[in-house]
Amino acid sequence: MDGPIRRSLLSFVLVCLAACAPVPEPTAGPAIVDAPTKTEAVEPMPLAKDSLKFCVLGDAGTGDRAQYTLAAQMAKTHQAFPFEMCLLVGDNMYGDERPQDREQKFEIPYKPLLDADVKFYAALGNHDERLQANYEHFNMNGKLYYSFKGPKQSARFIALESTYPEPEQIQWVGEELKNSTDEWKIPFFHHPLYSSGQRHGSDLRLRASLEPLFVDHNVSVVFTGHDHFYERTAPQKGIPYFVVGSGGKLRSGNIDPRSGITARGYDTGHAFLIGEILGDDLVFRAINQAGAVVDSGRIRRRIPPGSLILAPGAGR
Repeated sequence: MDGPIRRSLLSFVLVCLAACAPVPEPTAGPAIVDAPTKTEAVEPMPLAKDSLKFCVLGDAGTGDRAQYTLAAQMAKTHQAFPFEMCLLVGDNMYGDERPQDREQKFEIPYKPLLDADVKFYAALGNHDERLQANYEHFNMNGKLYYSFKGPKQSARFIALESTYPEPEQIQWVGEELKNSTDEWKIPFFHHPLYSSGQRHGSDLRLRASLEPLFVDHNVSVVFTGHDHFYERTAPQKGIPYFVVGSGGKLRSGNIDPRSGITARGYDTGHAFLIGEILGDDLVFRAINQAGAVVDSGRIRRRIPPGSLILAPGAGR
């Protein structure tokens, strides 16, 4: 067989192989974060009737004045923004966890919210006893990691135990994300995959296990704690990460400006976060102990290619 015929035959075989090769499934594009560029500007909360309103709190359970002051601000915020659930991203109680400690470190400071039927969902931190999984107010139902569907909108929240991330849990996370048909998939746990904290910073081993799952299975936002400040990162591989770790403890001046990942940070006061999901948008605010908004913005969820985008609230 001469050269030209051989080359033509080879080209034909390569084209056939390419046509028969499996086509990789397209991944979703990045989550779009729209935040006010001026520090004095604040993104308005929709306060829509059918939206899902929630808050995020981390590293809170000290039982001291700082926790109580921020808890009072949370109750005040709830009067204007009636969030129905609160995600706890770990270190829910420092030190002893006797019944009287649970009262001092949780039941008393958050009594106004508990009385208003706000439901708390906890993830465990490195300072938490695993017996917290059985504490009725944390709604873990005895499980160290679990998921639940939000009472409104198409949102699934996934609580992880990040101190000892056993292979069985990582496998469970992958299956949970893969099988969920909810539009919003929101993991929350203690140790951050991305953080500018000079004390702790990013957990690289955890990132290696979880980030590929988050990227592949259309996660749009992640909430964590551990570093004792508030930080919102610029989207990393399309996903913004939040550190909400100053609910009771504060590590002032600990955000490293050289990290290059901080979109907005606040390490001079205590803070919690409120969020509102309506359709494909999540509007958020971080609020300090004095009631000042220290960060705000809007996240448009990651949309898989070819998906139909509905107007906020449409079809829900």
